[in-house]
Amino acid sequence: MAGLRALQTDITTLTVDAIVNAANASLLGGGGVDGAIHRAAGPALLEACRALGGCPTGESRITDGFGLPARWVIHTVGPIWRGGGHNEARLLAACYRSALALAATQGCTSVAFPCISTGVYAYPPGPAADIAVRTVREATAAPGPVREVLFVCFSSRDLALYEDRLSACAR
Repeated sequence: MAGLRALQTDITTLTVDAIVNAANASLLGGGGVDGAIHRAAGPALLEACRALGGCPTGESRITDGFGLPARWVIHTVGPIWRGGGHNEARLLAACYRSALALAATQGCTSVAFPCISTGVYAYPPGPAADIAVRTVREATAAPGPVREVLFVCFSSRDLALYEDRLSACAR
């Protein structure tokens, strides 16, 4: 079982094996964490993403970290919230599972996730945190290379949600 913890910081500054990018389907950059990662990594990231040809919702792709302290960037496309009746929960869980599977394939021991889909994609933060923590716990329960997972929160409100979910699992 990997160690899980939440923190409030800039994901682009973390020295971990892989950071996860909450990307759009084109993988060609956008706003929020996606734009921040592209800016920090430099123009080579855009070229690498262009070569990938996009990514469907719920799946993940991997590139080098380029100008980032992280060795890898795992790009995952979260679902757009449309009320909860369009497989959003299943697709969001698939983002975490597919990103962790790619991390394991690369031998990553540490992975940092942003709050996927809770920005412009409008997924409610509480349910998103529930899915993130539950899915990551399940996906890292079996032995594997990933030993540390960080949930990187932009706001103190999100941090409180993740800390609450993590402490509930520890009880």
